Amino acid sequence: MTPETRLRALFDRAVEVADPMRSLPEHLPPKPDGRVLVVGAGKASARMAEAVESVWGPCDGLVITRYGYARPCQGIEIVEAAHPVPDAAGQAATARMLALLDGLGPDDFVLALISGGASALLVQPAGEIRLDEKQAINAALLASGAPIDQMNTVRKHLSRVKGGQLAAAAYPAKMLALLISDVPGDDPAFIGSGPTVADSTTPRDAARILSEWQIDMPDSVGAVLSAPTGVLPPGDPRLETVENRLYAAPSQSLAAAAELAEQGGITVEILSDALEGEAREVAAEHAALALIRQGEMAPGAAPHLILSGGELTVTRRGAGVGGPNAEYALALALALKGAAGIHALACDTDGVDGAAEVAGAVIGPQTLVKAAAVGADAAGALAQNDAHGFFAALGDQVITGPTLTNVNDFRAILIEGPS
Repeated sequence: MTPETRLRALFDRAVEVADPMRSLPEHLPPKPDGRVLVVGAGKASARMAEAVESVWGPCDGLVITRYGYARPCQGIEIVEAAHPVPDAAGQAATARMLALLDGLGPDDFVLALISGGASALLVQPAGEIRLDEKQAINAALLASGAPIDQMNTVRKHLSRVKGGQLAAAAYPAKMLALLISDVPGDDPAFIGSGPTVADSTTPRDAARILSEWQIDMPDSVGAVLSAPTGVLPPGDPRLETVENRLYAAPSQSLAAAAELAEQGGITVEILSDALEGEAREVAAEHAALALIRQGEMAPGAAPHLILSGGELTVTRRGAGVGGPNAEYALALALALKGAAGIHALACDTDGVDGAAEVAGAVIGPQTLVKAAAVGADAAGALAQNDAHGFFAALGDQVITGPTLTNVNDFRAILIEGPS
């Protein structure tokens, strides 16, 4: 097995254990008597709905997922919309979802299926904010390099559905929310901007974040953030009938990949399942660590694997096409300078790195040599945030298509010692 094949097998294993068809059914209670409604949003939500109906049979409801991520369901309607920047399809579907929840009683039951991506797919701007204004702020946040928790704080206070407001729309019905985490730390309040979870941030926090990252606020946004928003604070009675249950997280996927590697005789080091930071800076740190680990290995020692997860960010500096995983891989290759015996893979478990239909990339000792042979400038590509263009030229992209799940980034560095 080549290093590239081995790394891809580890990534595939990480994705496999997070597949809702495999992981969700054991967390599903018996179907309640009476009226049951299934709602949800996220890149994994359609697969989650499919898993629910494999146990419960046909259900009423509406789930919003990313374009290309729909799954066949028996009763639940699946609507596709845009991600990571919201669109009119998501706004219309969200309005219909809120209408379905309106008028439920205490004997009704709502199952909410929430995964990463719900922040963009659940779209109902607060106040007088227009969709195009919401789109512009979302795009600016994505390009700013702001961490995910700060982006989600802004999204909550500019929305009528996030920050517990989806649960409030269903009150007084009972609600069980099943969550797949794609955020560092697995805080339910930040998974999909917490549509079923209380939030302790304030409109002032959101305004401060926009100011800190130098993002212009239209008058409509300023008006919303100058007054209390609909975000539900801890202790709000409308959340007393809600149970939020996290059932899949990045740590489980990293553990599964580690187990598979150890079965193959590889020693494993898991750095963290919740790393954050600028992709190129984290890559430089990991390159230094990989070289240290290689220097510590005795001749003939078993290969060493460094695993990490979390959500890195990219500050847009150029006009290229890239994402945090591909940019991490490119910066890692530059920092390693062709070091012998070190290969790596960096991919997003949802199959989409940034806005490109590419999961990520693989690198090895020959990456910079291959680049020179095809006239690809690694340093120039990094300066222009064009990591996807760089790896496309080398044929070293990892393309999975929709994985139907989302437990965030997966990074693996495979280190071989001296022979």
